[in-house]
Amino acid sequence: MNIHEWQTLGGKNEIEKYFNKSPKYEQAQYYKTKNSIETLGFIAFSQLNARQLKDKLWEIKISQTRIMYVIADSENVYFLHACKKQKGKAEKYELEKAIKRAKTEGLL
Repeated sequence: MNIHEWQTLGGKNEIEKYFNKSPKYEQAQYYKTKNSIETLGFIAFSQLNARQLKDKLWEIKISQTRIMYVIADSENVYFLHACKKQKGKAEKYELEKAIKRAKTEGLL
């Protein structure tokens, strides 16, 4: 499965940028998660701590970090936003940012 990480118009990878600032154990979990999805495809999602947020928008939980993503088709998944969980559920601001990025990419 191909993973597409959201980038700015200038080409900056916002997901990778977020994890480069994270603790080493979260970075390791992130790369392990990516590798699992790329290697196992859909099977990997059943092994991850993931849940549906809204419509096609889902999240993967890695420690206190959340990766919001959309599965476009059987070959492509789009990581749209990464953020630190602050409260019991996804912050409205963070959720709206992921939805806006998904709409920009034509995924929602």
